[in-house]
Amino acid sequence: MQEKILILDFGSQYTQLIARRVRELNVYCEIHPFNKIPEIDEFTKGVILSGSPSSVRQEGAPQVDFQQFHKKLPLLGVCYGAQYIAQHSGGQVVPSEIREYGRANLEYVHTNNALMKDMPAHSQVWMSHGDTIKDIPADFEIIASTESVKVAAYQIKGTQTYGIQFHPEVTHSTDGSQLLKNFLLDICGCTQDWTPFAFAEETIAALKEQLNDDKVVLGLSGGVDSSVAALILHEAVGKNLHCVFVDNGLLRKHEFESVLDSYKELGLNVKGVDAKQKFYDALAGLTDPELKRKAIGRVFIEVFDEEANQISDVKWLAQGTIYPDVIESVSVNGGPSATIKSHHNVGGLPDFMKLKVVEPLKSLFKDEVRRVGKALGLPADILNRHPFPGPGLGIRILGDVTPEKVQILQDADYIYIKNLKESGWYDKVWQAGTIYLPIQSVGVMGDERTYENVVALRAVGSVDGMTADWSHLPYELLAKISNEIINNVKGINRVVYDISSKPPATIEWE
Repeated sequence: MQEKILILDFGSQYTQLIARRVRELNVYCEIHPFNKIPEIDEFTKGVILSGSPSSVRQEGAPQVDFQQFHKKLPLLGVCYGAQYIAQHSGGQVVPSEIREYGRANLEYVHTNNALMKDMPAHSQVWMSHGDTIKDIPADFEIIASTESVKVAAYQIKGTQTYGIQFHPEVTHSTDGSQLLKNFLLDICGCTQDWTPFAFAEETIAALKEQLNDDKVVLGLSGGVDSSVAALILHEAVGKNLHCVFVDNGLLRKHEFESVLDSYKELGLNVKGVDAKQKFYDALAGLTDPELKRKAIGRVFIEVFDEEANQISDVKWLAQGTIYPDVIESVSVNGGPSATIKSHHNVGGLPDFMKLKVVEPLKSLFKDEVRRVGKALGLPADILNRHPFPGPGLGIRILGDVTPEKVQILQDADYIYIKNLKESGWYDKVWQAGTIYLPIQSVGVMGDERTYENVVALRAVGSVDGMTADWSHLPYELLAKISNEIINNVKGINRVVYDISSKPPATIEWE
């Protein structure tokens, strides 16, 4: 079993960042809603309480019995977590006279304290709070302060319980990684043994025990998640893994043939299925993004179920679910989260598919999936592929989907991606794609007036897709791409570039 840090989520926008920073230190951690605490076992090395959009003073604020950890395990409260521990230990939390949002500097640091070891004087930290800890109990010791926040960090004397008012997980806290390292290594005693190789070995061993000689069916998408899931399962069960790669008519140009060849070269037991027309028929006339997603999902399940039924004695369905899918599918209130995207298929499938579900990657972030894939020898052309949405070009064509629109978008997108690769920008961008807009604009080609379609180019930088910033592609490159698309793709006379970040915009347009 793997040692782990437990992160209790009170709904903060930064909770996933805490997990990422912990894992970057080769320490495994799990995020759980504050009201769904898992069993604390011998492998739990410490607990972190996250921030929250709530105030500890308000009625209905998230509540947790932190005493079950206090004095038993190292405990670190971050922002709301720190205020909660202080308030429920006899301290006082009040509205800040000057709300602190953004950069601040530590004016006082107790450098002999284990949590603050090697934190330099005047270290920059990131604040994001409207309340402040005014009074602390007698058994609390202040271990850091800023100019306007006296209790920027504290320790409960004689225990391994700490609270910090700032956010060490964001990059603006310049020494945040040092603080987390102090907590994880020196205080919790973690060994930093969670690596891609260790994950792969442990997961393959667990899958062998779980699956035995059972047959498993997996739907491949051509993306890194399902590909890495396939490699891990192949190592565990060999030819008992049956892969199905469905051409839904919404893939990129030439993608079905090239990816299918790559899978066969890897030795995977894979079958390609041409189901384009079934998807086009189901999408005919649909313009609502959610209806399109559901139609694509429904037809995929139908096609996939038909193929699975041709394999005798299949007992398991494998999915390339990753950790952000899981996080975005669970709310801190215990119910389903607000629907951002309905294509996250986490831990379930329709009742008529009588299969058990196995999700070997559900504890990994996207960049961790890539590292595991590299450790397993996944070819670079698949390993370094940009993320591609499950519904494919179906949600990159705004409005109704037709084979003609798909052809236009495939051709434009092919030119876009080709130029990114040739210019060296493909590997600098986390995800790029072309979007077919449901508008037409006036243009001039030769001596004739045109009234044709508009496409938008999208390119973003990100680590795991939770947040993203638009990529600053050179104007010269954008001009070249635009010119090639307009000259070579019949039906397009205008190209625009999307400079929105996530949040507030999502990466995909639908």
